[in-house]
Order: sequence, then C-alpha cells, then structure tokens
Amino acid sequence: EKGKWIIQGAADNLHLPDGNIDVGNSGSLLYFLTPVLSTLKGECIFTGDESICKRPVSHLIDALQQMGAQAKCLKNKDCPPFSFCGPITSKKILNTEGKLSQYISGFMMASSKMDGELQINLSNPQETPYLTMTQTVLKEVGIESTISTDYKKINVKCGKKIEGFKTTIASDWEGVAFPLVAALVSGSSIKIENIDFSGTQGDDKIVEVLQSVGAKITCDKENKCLIVESSGGTECFSTKKCPGGVLTVDISSFPDAICAVSAFACFIDGKIVITNAEICRKKETDRITAMKTELSKIGAVVEEKDDSLIIYGTKNGENLHGAQIESYKDHRIAMAFASISLGLKAGESVIINDGECANVSFPDFYETMNKLGAGFVTI
Repeated sequence: EKGKWIIQGAADNLHLPDGNIDVGNSGSLLYFLTPVLSTLKGECIFTGDESICKRPVSHLIDALQQMGAQAKCLKNKDCPPFSFCGPITSKKILNTEGKLSQYISGFMMASSKMDGELQINLSNPQETPYLTMTQTVLKEVGIESTISTDYKKINVKCGKKIEGFKTTIASDWEGVAFPLVAALVSGSSIKIENIDFSGTQGDDKIVEVLQSVGAKITCDKENKCLIVESSGGTECFSTKKCPGGVLTVDISSFPDAICAVSAFACFIDGKIVITNAEICRKKETDRITAMKTELSKIGAVVEEKDDSLIIYGTKNGENLHGAQIESYKDHRIAMAFASISLGLKAGESVIINDGECANVSFPDFYETMNKLGAGFVTI
C-alpha cells in the first residue's frame, strides 16, 4: 500500500554486514546507525558519496572511543571512510560537545542494545528540538529517558527490548519550508496540507520568523494545514518592526532552515542576521560559505562571519537577477534557489547545476511545484 512500510525487525539476529556500509548522501543514516551497530561485536566500515566523505566525524570517533569501541578514520584524519570495532560495553558515560544532534540521537537509540543506564553529558548542545523528538519516539516504544532543561544532561534507561509497533511518521517541516518561501516571494496564495503541529520539530519556527516581517501565514491546527495569503508582491516584507530594525534569527535550534531563511531574506527590506550557524558548515556542504557565494551571483548583498550570515534584503528583491548556480549537490541549496527564481523579475531565470539532488529529501520537488504553476524545466 502506497505510503505504508512494513518492517520485520531483526531483534537478536541483528548483525554486522559482510561488506562496507555506503550511506550515499545520508548523514542521518551514518550518525543514527553507527552507534546502534557499535553495540555489536566485530568490525564495521562506513563510507559514503563525495559529500559525505568531506564531513568531519571526529566527534563521532571520539564518542565511540569513549564508549569502549576501537574507531578510526581510514583515509582522512577527520572524515569518512571510518571503521569501528565493538561492542561498546565498557562505559556508560559519554562526554561530548553536542553541537550536532544526530549522533547523540544515535546513542540514545543504541541504548536498547545496552545494559544499565546511559548518561550523556553535552558541553554545547544545539539542534536541541531533535533531541526532544528522539526522546518522544523512544518513549513510544517503551524506552524512558530524561533530558535536563538546558539539554546538557541526558539519561537513558538501557536494555528495553523493543516490541513490534505501529506509528505515523510526521510530515517534515523542512519539506514545508520551500513551498512556503516560494509562495511568499512569488506573491502566491496556497494551502499546504498534512502539517505536523505537534511541536516536536524545531523547524516549525520558520513560520514565526516569516510572520515577524509581515508574511501572512495562518496555522490551521484543526485541519493540519498552513494557509499563505498573497500580498501581490514582497514589498510588505520589512525588518522595520524588528528590534533595532534588524531581523536576527538564532538558527541554532533549526539549522537545516538556513537555506530557506536565506532565500526569503533576499526579499525582505532591511538587514537580516542569521546567527549561531556554525554547525551549518558541517552539513552536506559548508552552507554558510555556499549560500554567500551563490547568493552573491544573483546580486544579493551578503556578508559571511565565522558563525553567521548577514543578508541585506530589498523590497521585491529588486537587486536580484538570474545566474547559473552551483548546488554543491546539496538538496536544500537546490530548493532554496529554485524558490528564489520564482520571485525574480520577468525574463530572469536561474540555472541550478545538479538540481536533481533535491530528491534527497523532497522526491518530485520540481514536479510538485510545477503542479502549482512554477514552470521548472530540465535542461
């Protein structure tokens, strides 16, 4: 049945594969699966595509070593491919930075294959809504945990055998973000259905950010939909109502939204500062540098700092023009510039190299947008 997956769990028969695990372009798979498989005896090697093999994993290697596994990078001292040899049974306390949430979630998931209690101490936790999301999902399958209010201490009760269960996967707010931005910059009115209003996804904060500069977005929680009302243009979007006339967006709790927020910022009259974005340099690509470089190609005025992106937007994006853009094979960058293109002046167009990478998180993105009249074409 379309939209339904039936998964037969391996239970006690879970084992390491005969060969390497190639995660392709999926950082989530790498970070979630590595801690789980490290609870098993034997050696395992993880690798991925060109992008994955440039992503630093020193924090993950250190965490595995702390937990008793032998782990090392095989080619580059800080990037995949890497190997580890478990099981991680010697220690139950993990001290790590925690700027990236995925490997923390991975160790929380791995707790079902461990004994006793796992204590995770984070010195600089970010992407914290994803930790709460992990806690919620684990509770649904009987794994109890506690997270301190500052997210610096996580305790998970280990050894709970997971029984079969049924669940509904919530819609992805990052999938919502780009049609939402596309509608606003093109002056379109749309309704986006099947929205997750549970509050477990930090990425829903993008609605609040957009509303703060004048976007007319209605959250219909009863019918689970977002309604975007056209203003006929983007001239109403301004930072004038923001403190000091500057829109400051602390992106630390929803860093995956940096591409969507940057795209919309180009059409806001005023200064937009996206802060606490350092972790964005460790995603599919360095998204701070990539967005600065590519936004500059279309005429946007952008400054790059170590952990922030500053964009000087204009009404209706009047300084923007068409250009050929590199996506860096990053799905969110591709969708960001596809959305921007819909707000450009008549006759201007954007060519996105390797734009098909959008399929990583939003299969049929261009086809879906074309059904709304976008007019994307493959060349």
